[in-house]
Order: sequence, then C-alpha cells, then structure tokens
Amino acid sequence: MLRSLSRGLWNYRTIIFIILTPLLLLPLPLVVRTKEAECAFVLLLMAMYWVTEVIPLSMTAMLPAVLFPAFGIMKSSNVAKEYFKDFHFLLVGVICLATSIEKWGLHRRIALRLVTMVGVNPAWLMLGFMSGCALLSMWVQNTSAVAMVMPIVEAVLQQILKAKESGCVGKVNPNLQLDGNSLAKQTNTPLVSCATSTFYTRDGDLMMCKAMCIGIAYSSNIGGISTLPGTSPNLIFSEYLNQIYPDCNCINFGNWLLMCLPISVIMLFLTWIWLYWLFLGSDFKFLWQCKGEQSEKEKAARKVIEDECKSLGAMSAQEIFTGTVFLLMVLLWLTRSPGFMPGWASFFPHHSGYITDATVALLLGLVFFIVPAYGPDRKYEAMISWEEFQASMPWKVALLVGGGFALAEGAKVSGLSLWVAELLKPLGDLPVLATVAVACIIVTTLTEVASNAATITIFLPILSPLAEAIHVNPLYVLIPTTLCTSFSFLLPVSNPPNAVVFSYGHITIMDMVKAGIGVNVIGLLAVLLAVATWGIPLFSLDTYPDWAPVLPGFNSTLP
Repeated sequence: MLRSLSRGLWNYRTIIFIILTPLLLLPLPLVVRTKEAECAFVLLLMAMYWVTEVIPLSMTAMLPAVLFPAFGIMKSSNVAKEYFKDFHFLLVGVICLATSIEKWGLHRRIALRLVTMVGVNPAWLMLGFMSGCALLSMWVQNTSAVAMVMPIVEAVLQQILKAKESGCVGKVNPNLQLDGNSLAKQTNTPLVSCATSTFYTRDGDLMMCKAMCIGIAYSSNIGGISTLPGTSPNLIFSEYLNQIYPDCNCINFGNWLLMCLPISVIMLFLTWIWLYWLFLGSDFKFLWQCKGEQSEKEKAARKVIEDECKSLGAMSAQEIFTGTVFLLMVLLWLTRSPGFMPGWASFFPHHSGYITDATVALLLGLVFFIVPAYGPDRKYEAMISWEEFQASMPWKVALLVGGGFALAEGAKVSGLSLWVAELLKPLGDLPVLATVAVACIIVTTLTEVASNAATITIFLPILSPLAEAIHVNPLYVLIPTTLCTSFSFLLPVSNPPNAVVFSYGHITIMDMVKAGIGVNVIGLLAVLLAVATWGIPLFSLDTYPDWAPVLPGFNSTLP
C-alpha cells in the first residue's frame, strides 16, 4: 500500500509541485499586504515554474495576464499591451530570412566554403566547422545553425571513420537532408542510424568526433551573442532597455556588433584551443608547420567535402536573391544610426526614433512573401510560404518574452523595482567589476538548468535596480549578464543546440561537462575583459547616464 502510494505521488510529482509552490508563497501577499509583495509573489512563482519547467515556459509567461489584474497591480488591457513589442517584429523579419536561407540551401554553401578555406587537418577542420556554425548563428537561431551544420559534419565524420572491413558505419547523407532534425529535437533520438554504435578505429577517432561535435554546439552560442538578433537573450535585453529606459538610444545593431564580435572571436579561438587540448592532445605544431603530405583520413575528408561542393552546383537564383537580401539587411542595420556619423534614419528628421531595426527586418522579410521563386515559365510561387515560415517561427519564445516584459512592467508599477534598488544599495561599497562578476557567475550557473530566455527574463528586473542602487551605468551590469545568459555549455538539456548535437551519440554528458566548465571560464573572462576595456568608451560605461533615474541620496552630477 505504502509502495503504491509513493509510486502514485512520484507519478504526480509535477502537479504536486504546481499546487504546493503558490501555497508556500501565499504568506507573502497575505501577510505583507503590499503591492510590492504581491508582485514579488508573481515573480517568484514564475521563476520557480520557469526553472523547473513543470508548466510549458510560454504558458508560465501568461501568469501576469491573470495575476496582475487579480492583485490590482495592472489592468488586464495594460498587461496585454506588454505581450507584443518591437522585438516581435524584429523576430518575424529575421525568421523570414532564416527560412529562406534554409529552404534554398544557402547555409550549406556558406559552411562548405569556410571548411574548404581552412583545410582538412582535424584541427583546422574543426575550426572551419566551428567558424561556419558561428557565422550562421549570428543571423539565424542557434538551434537552426546547429541543425544546418551537423549533417555536413556527420557526413564528413562517417567518411573518415569508415572501416574497410566493416562496410557502412551509418546512413550516409550525401544530400545533407535536414528532415530528421525536427523529430530529433523533440524526442532527443539519434539523427542517424550509426549514432550510438559507430565503429571507431582507435581512441583518437573517437576523441576527434567528440571535439568536432561539442565544438559545433558551443560555436552556435558563441556566434549568436555577436548580433542583436543572433540569440533571444540579446533581443529581450534590447527591448527591455527600450521599455524601462525609453530615452536610452545607445544600443543599436552597429555598436552591439563592435562590442560583442571581438568577444565571439576571442571565445571561438580559445574554445577551439581548449577542445583540441582536451580531446586531441597538447601537440600544437600544426599552428606553425607548413602543409605536408595528407593522411588517408584527411584525403577522405577532402573528397567528401569536394563532392558535397560539386553536388551543390552553380549558385541558384534563389540563393543569390536570399544572399542579397541578407547583405542588404545587415547594411541597413549598420548604417541606420551608427552613432559616430549620421545614418540613413536622419533622412526622416521629423520622425526621430520612429524607425528601428525591426522596421528594416520586417520590410525585407515581407519581400520573401512577394518575390517569385521561379521565372514566368512556372506557376507563381513566393520565395517562402506562410507554412514554411510558421514551422520556423519560435512562437514559444515570442510568448515567453512577452511575459517577461509584462513582469518587468508590473515590477515597475508596483514599486518592487524601487524596493529592490533600496535593498541592494550596500553593494555599492564593492568594486563595480566585482559586482558584475558575481552577477555573471550567478546567471551563468542558473542558465545551465533553465532556459536562456527565462533566465534573462527573471534577472533583468533585478539587475537594473541593482545598477541604479549602486549608481552605476545600467549597461555596465546588463550587457555582461545578458551575454553570460547564453553560456549554457555544461549539459545537453541546457539548451536545444546541445541536445541536438548530443542526439548524434558521439559524446557523453561527462564529455560536455568537462568541456563546458572550461568554456564557461573562457566566456566569463572574455566578457569581463570587454566591459572593462573597449566597452567603456563605446557605451560610456564609466559615467552614470542622464536617461537612468537618480535615486535619493545620490548627486546626479557624480560619475
């Protein structure tokens, strides 16, 4: 009887947690009876649900729409306005571009070109694939970037590891089909039949597979931090800044790229060196040695890459159009309002601040639904269809971000943000960089077990009052912690790219943990270096801005 009861409780542990959590938090609004306490109840409840994922993340994000009106914090109509922002338009435009890139195979051409440039030595091959994945993830979702590159990597690995006596070691994928990726992401099952039983001819081959696969997973996150649309935490931070500090116009595509691209380059290079040392050894002679005779494995890798390049044929009209729109989008983002000179947005002097990066993304994204994919000799078909766009659109992220904006607005309206700021004032006695380092470590730790988007959504309403409390430029705290939110390298469940790569079966959880600890340290140090050096003149981090509120007790003229 007792055993049956315990089994039943274990089977229903999720619903028990869902019910017990608000009951344990209820004394907060019932005893304290202030708007700050009621908002804190909502924040803590959402944080617990987001971290444990007992309810789908997007549905947890809907709680402010129910609880804020119930507590009298915000009207239902006002809460609803927070769920669709400028961020969503930018996301729609970027996903339109990503859909076209994936549909017409431009990603394969980019990745293969980069690989052929660096060569087929295992170390250089790994760097080539990592660079290709990082470049793609700057413009498409990190998961999509991994899903685009991994089939190419797997085809090369299968060719290298193919044993003469044992026949095929797996299902060769010469056309680099991506059909299985969606299923794999949902079920965490292997994408190829050989994944869990690949015949490795020696330990070195196994180590090469581990290094290559983990490098792909990590490079997607490393590349994604470089641009604002590259990863969801960057977009959430940008929109949060516009919402909480409407007079702050210092974050745009151009200066974010100037800040974060060097971080990505440093991280990518050091991660490559770290993974090579961890899995392939400490012999780095290849860095300065001239090219010699290629081994059989290198010849096999070169052959499969050359065959893949030939199979792509000449660049299609659809690829050319997609690439042109992509370059145009980047150019318009960079020149809209570069800061050091007037951008094209200055042509609209009477509408200052009306045009944003989202305007550009949405306009060019719309073009893909209008321009015909083929000539007049075929039935009209647009470059992408709504069904194809909808399959790529991360609606879960869109709703999650909306819930975060509603939570942030509720914290501001209820006075919880000001209460937290007063509570955190003693931290002003610490060196600013030490405070930032502590915040980054906390965020990096939590993001290993919680969604990146959920983590940044929880911490933004806490960290901005912290910056105000210690009278530090909010960007000094928010930028590095936003970047560290993407450093979820330890576990397959930390983020979807890790799970996709893990499903191929070449790596274990301990492989990812050992490698991830080193990459976390690399990322944390790179971010702190950036904010302490070139980030200061780029965003004036050493001065308290006039767009941020000055709390009582501080002289607004002090730096």
